[in-house]
Amino acid sequence: MLQAPIFTATGFAMAQIASMTGFARAAGTTGSIHWVWEVRSVNGRGLEVRVRVPAGQDGPGEAARAALQKALTRGQCQLTLTLTKPEAAARVRINEALLASLAQAVARVPVPEGVAPATMDGLLGLRGVIEVEDETIDSEALSRDLTEGAARLVADLVAARRAEGRQLEQVVTAQIDRIAALTQAAEDNPARQPAAVRARLEAAVAALGGSGLDPDRLHQEAMLLAGKADVREELDRLRAHVASARELLAAGGAIGRRLDFLAQEFGREANTLGAKANDISLSRIGLDLKAVVEQFREQVQNIE
Repeated sequence: MLQAPIFTATGFAMAQIASMTGFARAAGTTGSIHWVWEVRSVNGRGLEVRVRVPAGQDGPGEAARAALQKALTRGQCQLTLTLTKPEAAARVRINEALLASLAQAVARVPVPEGVAPATMDGLLGLRGVIEVEDETIDSEALSRDLTEGAARLVADLVAARRAEGRQLEQVVTAQIDRIAALTQAAEDNPARQPAAVRARLEAAVAALGGSGLDPDRLHQEAMLLAGKADVREELDRLRAHVASARELLAAGGAIGRRLDFLAQEFGREANTLGAKANDISLSRIGLDLKAVVEQFREQVQNIE
């Protein structure tokens, strides 16, 4: 039923991540009624469930809505129910007693000159001779089947979102690994060292004809520039964010909002690192980092 354990948050929230996009379909037949449930979910800031059901099916529709709200935490869901009844479901019956009575009455009445006698097709066309009987619909059975079908539908949607979530997890994990690798590359970049800053400063001074600059003054300037270009804090925060992202992925569940926050933090540190870069090699690392962070941000937008 709709309250089955598969729909509880603890059934999957702590096991793995899920995407916010998915589709599911459940169909069946009750008597002469063929029914089809369909649900589509896309990205959303919160959880929104819209339900469209035929008149008289508000009960199953609200039960399905409640099941979706219990099973999901984010996403925009469009739930629809379609009912169809085959033409063959209607049965035709001839009122033989009425037809016989009409035939006898017609036989007793003289036919005026110029008037054609009554025919069988004429008698069959009279009201009440042919009766169309619709099959009685068992409303309770239909409601029960629709509710059970909605339960399968929600379970299938959860499974679909989890399957896409597994693929997203692989992509996001690779991006986090790439961010960690670029962070380490920035850490190991020799251009960050004071000696490298001094060498570049000496080359610039020499190019301007100032090779006789006091060595102590040159050293002071090199240390000052190295301090302004120091990205130690940015690298430490990047490592901390990488560790947080990996912990979230390991925990699973509805982590999309927190990953989105980390994406913003990654972007902030990458921008600062790029602004402080004092060498083209470090600038390239910063640009690569910003590109990966942007890809990471786009992917986590799909995570519940």
